[in-house]
Amino acid sequence: MTELADELGHSKSTIHSHLQTLESEEIIVREEDGYRLSLQVLDMANDVRDQIANYDVIVDAVDELANETGEIAQFGIEEHGHVSYLYKARGNQAVETASRAGGKQPMYSTSLGKALLAFLPSDRQEEIVSKAAFEQRGPKTITDRAGLYEELEATAERGYAIDDEENIEGLRCVAAPVRNGTSVVGAVSVTGPASRIADDDFHGELAESVQRAANVIELNTKFS
Repeated sequence: MTELADELGHSKSTIHSHLQTLESEEIIVREEDGYRLSLQVLDMANDVRDQIANYDVIVDAVDELANETGEIAQFGIEEHGHVSYLYKARGNQAVETASRAGGKQPMYSTSLGKALLAFLPSDRQEEIVSKAAFEQRGPKTITDRAGLYEELEATAERGYAIDDEENIEGLRCVAAPVRNGTSVVGAVSVTGPASRIADDDFHGELAESVQRAANVIELNTKFS
C-alpha cells in the first residue's frame, strides 16, 4: 500500500479504499507481501478480444504470414492515439521482441502505426500527430511533424508503411492497412532483423506479403 501511495501520489487511506473495492470485486488478490491481479482479468481480456470483429480471420492470416516469412507477424489497431497489438505470431526464424498482445507503441515510429495513421480521417490524423512526443526511439526515428507527414504521404501512395530501425535498433518492419471501405480498421506487419531484411525484400517480397495478408483479412471481413 505504501508503494502504491508513493507511486500514485495519493494518501494511504485513499489507496486502501480503492484496494478494498478492487478486492471486493475480485479483480485483485491479497497475498502476504502485497496484491496481485486476479485470474478474472484473463476472462476480461478474452471478452475484449471477442469484441473485435473477425478475430479468428485475423489470427489465421497473421499465422499464415508468420509461417510464410519465418518472421514475427502482428496485427494492431489504433486506440487512444497509440497502436495497440491485438495478435502476434512467430515464424521459425523470428527474433524475440518485447511487443505482446495488449501492449502499445507510438504510432509515429512503428510501421503498424504509420499504416494506420496514413489512412485515418485527416482530423483524427492531425489530432494524433499534434500530441505525438517525437522521442528518439531508434537510430532513424522521425522526430518532427514535417518528416512524419512526408512519410505518411509516401505510405498512402505505395500502400504500405515501413519502420527502418525507427522504433528499435536492428529491426525492420513492414505493415499494410486493413480497410473496410473508406475506413481503416487495423494493420498487419512483419518484423525481422535488419541484417536479414535487405532493401529488395523490404520494398519487394515482404511488402507484397503483408499486403496480401491485409487483403485476405479485408475480403473475409467483407463477405463473412
